[in-house]
Amino acid sequence: MTRKLGYLVMVVALALPAAAGELGSISGMVRNSTGVPQMGAIVEVLGPNNFSTTVFTDARGAYTATGLGAGVYELKVTAPSFLPSLRENVGLRSGASMVVNVTLNTLFEAMQLVPIRQRVPEDDDDWKWTLRSMSNRPVLRVLDDGPLVVVSRSDRSDDKVLKARVAFLAGSESEGFGGAAEMTTSFRLEHSLFSSGKISFDGDVGYNGTVVPGTVFRASYSHQMPNGSKPEVALTVRRFATPELAAHNAALQALALSLSDSITFGNVVDLSFGSELQSIQFLGRVTAARPFGSVDVHLSPNTVVGYRYATSAPNMRAAKGFDSAPADLSESGPRMSMRDWEPVLERARHHELSVSRRIGRNKLQLAYYSDRISNPVLTGVGDVNSDTGLLLPDIYSGTFSLTGRDLSTRGVRVVYQRKLMEDLTATVDYSLGGVLDIADGVGIENVRNLAHVTKRHSLAYKVAGKVPRYNTRWIASYKWTSGDAITPVDMFNAGPGQSDPFLNVFVRQPIPGTGFMPGNVEAMVDVRNLLAQGYVPVIGQDGQTVYLVQSGRAVRGGVSFTF
Repeated sequence: MTRKLGYLVMVVALALPAAAGELGSISGMVRNSTGVPQMGAIVEVLGPNNFSTTVFTDARGAYTATGLGAGVYELKVTAPSFLPSLRENVGLRSGASMVVNVTLNTLFEAMQLVPIRQRVPEDDDDWKWTLRSMSNRPVLRVLDDGPLVVVSRSDRSDDKVLKARVAFLAGSESEGFGGAAEMTTSFRLEHSLFSSGKISFDGDVGYNGTVVPGTVFRASYSHQMPNGSKPEVALTVRRFATPELAAHNAALQALALSLSDSITFGNVVDLSFGSELQSIQFLGRVTAARPFGSVDVHLSPNTVVGYRYATSAPNMRAAKGFDSAPADLSESGPRMSMRDWEPVLERARHHELSVSRRIGRNKLQLAYYSDRISNPVLTGVGDVNSDTGLLLPDIYSGTFSLTGRDLSTRGVRVVYQRKLMEDLTATVDYSLGGVLDIADGVGIENVRNLAHVTKRHSLAYKVAGKVPRYNTRWIASYKWTSGDAITPVDMFNAGPGQSDPFLNVFVRQPIPGTGFMPGNVEAMVDVRNLLAQGYVPVIGQDGQTVYLVQSGRAVRGGVSFTF
C-alpha cells in the first residue's frame, strides 16, 4: 500500500510541471467603430498573482500576448483620442489560443443609445438617456469545441469616412393659405478626420421663377477630445431678396458664427454651452449675441434633472432627420421683422427646469419654464402691401412677418412617451402658458398695440415609427390649442413632445429598384397644418382680409440622394 501511494505521488509530481508548461496566448485586432485598424494601441494583459504584460498593435492593428498560463485575465486597451476599453473575466485554458477583437470608440460614439440607422428620428438625445459604455462591451460567443471567443464589432454600417447627400424639393401654394411654393436644392458633405474630428459643409438654394435665389450655406468642424469635451465651431451665411423690397435695396444678408462645447463630469453631469454671434445686413446693420446652455444631472440611470437656457427658438428640423426645411428664415434664425423701415430682431430669454424619468418602456418629463420675448415675430398669410415699412414679405414661403408686442409668461409642461413597439413610439405633450391673441377684424397696423397676453392650454399627440419591411420613416402629429392664438404655446419646447401646431405629417420612403445607383434614393413628403387651422383674420392696409397664423399650411415633397 505504501509503495502504491508513493507511485501516485510521483505521477502527480511529474504531471504538474508538464501542465504548467503548456502556455497559451491571447491575440486579436484593434479597430475603431468604422473598422479602421489602429496602429500603436496599448494592450495591457493583467492576470492572476499580479501578472502583467504589455504589447502594442502593429500596422494591421493586430496584437499577440504569448506565454500565458491558464487563468482569468483582464485586457485594457488604450489609444489616443479614444475611450479606454476593458475586457474582464477572460478565461484562458491551459495551452489555448484566445481571440479577443476590440473596437475602440470616442465618447460621442459610446453615448449612442442605439445604432444610427435604427433610431426613430425624434428620439435623438431628447431625454439625454445615456447607456454608459454600451458600445465598448463585447458580444460573447461560446464554441462547443473550442475556447471562449470575444467578438466586438460596430453595427453602424452607415458610418463612412465621407458621406454626401443631395435633395430636390418643391412646394405647393396650398390654395392661398400660405406655404412654400419654391423649388429647393439642398446638399450636405461630411468627412471624418482621424476618427475624432468631423468637418461638414451643407447648404440650401431656393428659387421661384425670376426671383433672386435664397441661399443658406453652413460650414462646421467638431472634435472629440480625450477628456470627453466636444468643441464645435460653425459659420452660417444666408442671403435672400424679394421683388417687393428690391426698390429699397433690401436684400437680407446674415452672417452667424457659433461656438459650442459639451463636457461630461464623472458620468453624472452633462454640460453644454455656447453662443452665436449674428450680424444682419438689411436696411442697415444689426448685431446680436445669442448665448445658450444646459446642465443635466443624472441622479440615477433612469432619472435626470436638467436646466436649460436659450435665447432663440429651437430648430427641430435637424433632430427630426428630414431635409425638407426651406431656404428661407421660417425655421432658422435670425427671426426678424420690420417696423418703420427698420429691421427689428426678436430677442428672447428662456429658462427651464425639468425632471425626466424612465420607467421600463415609458418616459415621463415635468418642466417649468419662464419666457420673456421682445419684438416677437408674428407670421401672416395673404396679399399685403410692403411699401408701408411694417411688413416683411417672404415670397419663398408665401408668408409675411409682423412685429408683435412683448410677451412675458410662465408655464408648465408634462410629457408622457411610450414605446409601443420596437419601431413605434407615441408621445403626449401638455403645456400651459401665455400666448399673444387679438380680436378678429383689427387693422394690421394696430396689431402690435392691440394684441394682448392670455393663458392657453395646448395638447399635442405625436406618433412616430418605421415600417421595417419597407424602411418607411414617418411622423404624424396634432397640436390642439384651447382658443385663438397668434403665437404657439411653449414655443421653446425642445423635448420629445415638440411638434408644429395642428395637423402635420412627415414621410421618408426609400425608393425600390434603385439598387443600381451608387447611393440611396428616398422620397420625402412634408405636410404642415393640413387642415389650415388657427387662422385669425385681420384687415390689411388696402382693406383686404389677411390672416395671422401660428403655422401656415404647406405641402412639400421631393427626392433625396445619399452617397
